[in-house]
Amino acid sequence: MSQLPTTPEERFATLVENFLDLPEVTPPSGGKKFGSSELKVRQKIFAMLVRDKLVVKLPRSRVDALIASGNGEPFDPRKNSQFMKEWVIIATTSIEEWLSLAKEAMEFVASKR
Repeated sequence: MSQLPTTPEERFATLVENFLDLPEVTPPSGGKKFGSSELKVRQKIFAMLVRDKLVVKLPRSRVDALIASGNGEPFDPRKNSQFMKEWVIIATTSIEEWLSLAKEAMEFVASKR
């Protein structure tokens, strides 16, 4: 039996593996530079690892619901109280929940043209 991912980086790597074979999905580039921890569909970011937390792009109503339920936090990329309305930090560390929400985010972003 393989060991479950324990660090945020390991969980994100496991998450990325689930998207590698999907058309139009671009995996992270690796390394430490900007863009190195972003999953993209059609060249648009739908999930990323920021400060060891999963951040996903979802409809504003879904983001608000996740925050209200305690399962998400508002995303402020610059830490200056300028929250991004369609982005949410996922509170859970469960890889199953990360995967489910990342799939939801990918579908949302892919549907926008």
